[in-house]
Amino acid sequence: MVLRSRRRDIRPTPTGPRVNRDIRAAEVRIIDEEGEQMGILPIDEAVQAAEDRFLDLVEVAPNSDPPVCKIMDFGRYKYTMQKKGKEAKRRQKIVELKEVKMRIKIDSHDYEFKKNHAERFLLDGNKAKVTIMFRGREVTHPDLGRKLLDRVANDLMEIGTIEQSPILEGRNMTMILVPNKAAARARAASEAKEKSGKSASRKVKEQEGALKAPLAESLEKPAGEGAEPEEAPPESTDEQNTEEGTADAEA
Repeated sequence: MVLRSRRRDIRPTPTGPRVNRDIRAAEVRIIDEEGEQMGILPIDEAVQAAEDRFLDLVEVAPNSDPPVCKIMDFGRYKYTMQKKGKEAKRRQKIVELKEVKMRIKIDSHDYEFKKNHAERFLLDGNKAKVTIMFRGREVTHPDLGRKLLDRVANDLMEIGTIEQSPILEGRNMTMILVPNKAAARARAASEAKEKSGKSASRKVKEQEGALKAPLAESLEKPAGEGAEPEEAPPESTDEQNTEEGTADAEA
């Protein structure tokens, strides 16, 4: 009896599409760099066509029959995909679970304060966990805690929906609210308003700078520039008469 060893292929597989000589199919369907069909070609001719254009042959649809390959600049393609991935990751919103704690004997002012916190959490796109903490024998009256949680849910029903109904865990009763479409619209409107406010303030600053520029130029001019020369004061008539009398005496 011959025993055959079944070895698992542990060779590292490259990430991303196959390129050039790594493509295993014998024939491939080719799309050139302009998006035009070139038909079905043997793999050697396809790779040579890409090399003649100083580009790469990239397998874009390996499950097709035959596989579809495109002639492109693979380095630029990888850079574009990485840039798109980073942009999508940057725009991704991370939803957090934020908690608000209350007691069944909370007064109206504290209740409004806590409710506003939960409302802000929902408008920011996060989940709000409302916890009712029981003290001493208060745990024997869970209906009071449920009544308070129902009040919170009714007050925030326009921007939040109940994801987890009130449940009692030890001496705490918790309920989780998630933002709904109205909260998303309100958040989008606030972001648009904030962007418009920033752009308006930037325009105002630009206009102020444009107005200040001529004033600064006028202040930089020398004080005597543009001023008319002063006329010499006329000689007095007394001096003229004295000079004339002196001339007559000498004559």
